[in-house]
Amino acid sequence: MRNTTLHTLTLAAFALLGAQQAAALDVNGYIRALGGANSANGDAACFKLAGAGSKYRLGNECEVYGELMLGQQVAQLSEGGTVKANVMLSLFTPTADHAVLTNNDTHTAFAQAYLAAENLSALNGGGVWAGRRYYKREDIHINDFFYWNPQGLGAGIEDVAVSGVKLSYALFRQDSQDQTRNATRHDIQVRGITVNPDGDLELGLSLIPDAGRSSGWAMTVQHRQSKILGDGWNKLALQYGQGPGTGLGGTGDLSNTSDVKRWRLVEGVYAQLNPKLGGLLTAVYQKDESNAGNQTWISLGGRLTYGVSEHFKLQAELGHDQVKPSGGDTRDLTKLTLAPTWALKPEFWSRPELRLFYTYARWNDAAALAANGSTDSAVASLSNTGVFAGKRSGATVGLQFEGWW
Repeated sequence: MRNTTLHTLTLAAFALLGAQQAAALDVNGYIRALGGANSANGDAACFKLAGAGSKYRLGNECEVYGELMLGQQVAQLSEGGTVKANVMLSLFTPTADHAVLTNNDTHTAFAQAYLAAENLSALNGGGVWAGRRYYKREDIHINDFFYWNPQGLGAGIEDVAVSGVKLSYALFRQDSQDQTRNATRHDIQVRGITVNPDGDLELGLSLIPDAGRSSGWAMTVQHRQSKILGDGWNKLALQYGQGPGTGLGGTGDLSNTSDVKRWRLVEGVYAQLNPKLGGLLTAVYQKDESNAGNQTWISLGGRLTYGVSEHFKLQAELGHDQVKPSGGDTRDLTKLTLAPTWALKPEFWSRPELRLFYTYARWNDAAALAANGSTDSAVASLSNTGVFAGKRSGATVGLQFEGWW
């Protein structure tokens, strides 16, 4: 790890210690780190298929990544509402074998910085906010796939209770700090539509007017089933977008015209089947259409955990991705990770965890050809010029830490 990384971590640690001594300060954090060696006698290597929207995470995140979130109540309103300031610092340092890359620097940023007035009686318990924030994001944990992600820089009114549902509206101008071109995006959401016992329907509409070469829009319909075997859940989402709306919540490519369309179906189900056995399964089907050609991405995967004792569990994760471009060969990648793990508790979500892992991946010729020239180290691992030098399989063994609080 570079000196700059150590310096940043030291500053974050002092900030955390100081935060814990301050009254009414909320402190939340996340950190993961992976290091190891690959079967081609290099540093840790990770695996992702070109054209896939995500990769399976267990033993397959070649970086140090951390977030430190600080929240401070700055005012108490007479009607019971509060005003709160929130700031999140993020840190990212790649740890993969970057033989094909030139940039291995640490990146730090203020990932979130916003002010929010919450629980306002005038809005039936809703609130108002302004700034940069992770806004109502939906993901599947095992592949870190944020399929519905309207985050960004903007302002909004959220969770206004109306006839048993909650309405939210937000106006954004920028999705991320490294976005080169900004566009206005309107985000409208309705959540909490009860359709069956412990089951709610959630609706989202994204409008991007006069952006780039054409306007765009996207919609999401999601069913969320709760209380499956206790804290288990199921999420089933259908999404569609066109033009710059192909970001399906966020802003897509502003050069897209109305012929560019994206369909996506996402399924995720989690359950702790008994005190020892837990798991999460996911499936993704995504089809991109345009006058230039079509492409389909299919992903199937799951992670199982089994608690051997109070502080030791076994984990296994298997994931398969397939990308089929029109007029091209189908790309395939299958990845398997086995990880004996130390944890505070044996359940699926128990953190922190320290994992000794073995990851094995296999891919085909089309996947290697599509990976050539990629600047994503996980994709480049599959290439003919990457760390595995034209092979069609590879492995990494190492240690991975993940924790949140």
